[in-house]
Amino acid sequence: MKTSSYATARMLGTWQEGAGPAHQRLSDRLRLLVLDGRLSLGTALPSERDLAAVLGISRTTVGAAYRTLVEDGYLATRARARATVRLPDDAPPEEVTRAGAGTDPAVIDLSIAAPPAPVEILHAAFATALEQLPRHLEKHGYDRYGTAELREAVARWYERRGLPTAPDHVLITNGAQHAVALLARALLSPRDRVLIEHPTYPHAIKAFTEARARLLPVSVVPSGWDVEQFLAAGRAARLAYLIPDFHNPTGSCMPTAVRCGLRLDCPAVVDETLTDLALDGGPGPEPFAVHTPMPGPTVICVGSVSKSIWGGLRIGWIRAVPSLLKRIEQIRPATDLGTPVVEQLATAVLLNGGQTRRSGGLARLAAQREALREALGEHLPEVHAPRPAGGVTLWATFPEPLSSRLAAVAPDHGVVIAAGPRFGVGGAFERNIRLPYTLPADQLAEGVRRLARAAQALGHGSTGTHTPAPIA
Repeated sequence: MKTSSYATARMLGTWQEGAGPAHQRLSDRLRLLVLDGRLSLGTALPSERDLAAVLGISRTTVGAAYRTLVEDGYLATRARARATVRLPDDAPPEEVTRAGAGTDPAVIDLSIAAPPAPVEILHAAFATALEQLPRHLEKHGYDRYGTAELREAVARWYERRGLPTAPDHVLITNGAQHAVALLARALLSPRDRVLIEHPTYPHAIKAFTEARARLLPVSVVPSGWDVEQFLAAGRAARLAYLIPDFHNPTGSCMPTAVRCGLRLDCPAVVDETLTDLALDGGPGPEPFAVHTPMPGPTVICVGSVSKSIWGGLRIGWIRAVPSLLKRIEQIRPATDLGTPVVEQLATAVLLNGGQTRRSGGLARLAAQREALREALGEHLPEVHAPRPAGGVTLWATFPEPLSSRLAAVAPDHGVVIAAGPRFGVGGAFERNIRLPYTLPADQLAEGVRRLARAAQALGHGSTGTHTPAPIA
């Protein structure tokens, strides 16, 4: 796969700002793009001449940056061919991106937006699942639709929220990300346009770009969703991807009036992974699909228990018309043959018991949200971070575009963050970082203190030597 000089320049964003020689700043930013996954392994970079011309710098500067990346193992070169993206010593991406971060218990990881497991509840659910397992053991264990128990439980979960659903409208997946990837394969052809909120969930961006779709980003601003802009973009799109419930990363929740008015001309994949995390009381948001009920493929719901229960419980689902689920079932063997049975049975127990909305867990998240905001007010008062009504993250805005530079230097100060551009396209959101409040309050406060020291270090010419962690 090749990337053009213009696309590379958009991803680089405001790389020229900061201390140090230009070739160093350029190589640092390119390395961050590789480690973030925005430049995929095997991608052929533009030639030195073409990139220099688009960036308005000398070819010598680009050449020096490329040579640094070659020496560090992030680029491979051969005669009369473009340099291609690689990783040092062919190490797995997880090993490289966690270097100096997740492997060190002293480092506070603010890149992962997922709470710890509710141990007793999860243990009890698996104990019940093991008791139920014998009735499945005489079967082959490969079920591309999912077990009847979990499909029924998911259907009841929708019904409790006011959206009538039959079990044959549900297909079980290995998490919401898997669901989005399956839908991208089933519904998109190369160069189809996909409407996305901007910013949005980065792994959805990756799923659509790997399907060779073209992205149509529409801003989600502090005031919310602009219906007219989304309707206009939807007329040119083959598919839309929306997170109306405690949006990742901003935490915004789409108002009812917007849900009623957002009747797109294309099918919409609605990600409801965060739906059960309303932190200020009340039943939580109504399903987006209430306003466009079945039958009809207009709204395709995606859900998961990764945020409401535990990220290690890799269970998700798709709610759609049976004809679409049949298409997904037919293409699924190219990636996997089904979802583990024990995990499905345990998830059914959790859903049927209403454990995705635990008052104790929600109260802890709400307290941690306030602790994070208080720490920001004390140590980074210039940062603006609106208080979301739910979800697991704050979307913090800095006065200056320093996000990628801050992500590079932060591990040297004992904290890991996800740079804002990972949540968008074209190098946007250099003034933003996503801050989860899923850690204990004392760790959040210490993480912000370290982040403040890292931000201060940027003014003294510091450059990062560690690499960022994967996000979730």
